[in-house]
Amino acid sequence: MRLIRTAGVAALAASALVLTACGNDGSSGGSSSDSKGGKTLTWWVMKGTNPDASTFYAAAKKEFKKRTGASLKIQEIQWADAHDRLVRAFASGDGPDVSEIGTTWTPEFAAAGGLTDVTAKLDKSGLGKDLVPALKASATYNGKQYGVGWYAGVRSIIYRKDVFEKHKLSVPKNWDELEQTVKTLKKEEPKLMPLPVAGDAAYATIPFVWGAGGELATEQGGKWTGTIDSKESKAGLDFYTGLALKDKSSSVGATTWRETDVLDSFVKGKSAMVIQGNWTPKTAIAGDPSLKEKIGAFPIPGKDGGINPAVLGGSNLAILKTSKNQDLAWQFVNMMTTSQLAKDWADQAGYFPSTNSALKPFAESTDPLVKPFAETMLKAGKTPPSAPGWGTVEGNKTIPQMVQSILTGTSVDKAAKTASDSVTKTLQEK
Repeated sequence: MRLIRTAGVAALAASALVLTACGNDGSSGGSSSDSKGGKTLTWWVMKGTNPDASTFYAAAKKEFKKRTGASLKIQEIQWADAHDRLVRAFASGDGPDVSEIGTTWTPEFAAAGGLTDVTAKLDKSGLGKDLVPALKASATYNGKQYGVGWYAGVRSIIYRKDVFEKHKLSVPKNWDELEQTVKTLKKEEPKLMPLPVAGDAAYATIPFVWGAGGELATEQGGKWTGTIDSKESKAGLDFYTGLALKDKSSSVGATTWRETDVLDSFVKGKSAMVIQGNWTPKTAIAGDPSLKEKIGAFPIPGKDGGINPAVLGGSNLAILKTSKNQDLAWQFVNMMTTSQLAKDWADQAGYFPSTNSALKPFAESTDPLVKPFAETMLKAGKTPPSAPGWGTVEGNKTIPQMVQSILTGTSVDKAAKTASDSVTKTLQEK
């Protein structure tokens, strides 16, 4: 789920048509025949998710060849360039057969007509019934499926077990207990931030909107409307920002923090609890190996108990409509999401696979830094609205701007209204 954008699909598609007339840079690489006359499938994958993917790529090529007799051409693409390159590929027809696509981009690209509808193939294969619901929703546009979840991650709370044990604190099971834990830590450990409330970390804020029964936006008759200013949404915002403003769980400096800054504060021993993704405990331990026995994780507790909905983000695999190898492309997507390769990628990249059956072993893990995250994804993972313009909402930092304004003195009512109006305007723009 990467949100680096520079222009709308329509504008970029228009410019891409001009580029097509002038020629291509030759780096996109569509499907072709190999030197032996067999088929070659081209796959774009985003660089950096798996730090050393060479062994995985070799295994994928071998398995694809074994299953189909075709060759697999893999091209790594920078996340920063991916959105615009894909749009140009839609217009020129000289792109990959299959591409990794961030979950928040999928509805946008589907609406632009760049992706293949795979609903029938999913139904026929039975894969659709096994996909984690939130990932399935992320690739759905107008009731049709335009991608298949490949991998994903979710956020929970990482905490200092040693500090909790020192003060005989239990893991909070609801919002009241979470607030009480913050108050206790504030009193007993004045040098620690109980729970930083980061102004530039939307995915830490959104769960509390959902947990209070609110939504970010709703759709009716094909028209999306922002709902961050609903009574329920505002109650969630009031609770979350209140941890900082009323209970002093945070610091003034955290008003502009991103998730990486929050993690840094935890690694440096300045925070007792932090909202982070399942891929971050390894990073924390790498930063300070002594943390290995000192930290644990628990799901964000629900308002009245249970597991609070949490933002699930990751990538889908989508077939470009311009691919001349539609059936072969589907075989590749099916292989990547249902075979051992799916688990291998998740293990290597620090994420989770996209199917319930593959995720279940992680949820049953005895690893205290794996199980809580996997349980959250399985039982309470949720994606932002599947509106074509939601990527623009996130690119505009609408939610962080709202949170920052609340943390610096704007009322929840006013900040939520401003944000909700902005969401409505963005989602209804043509």
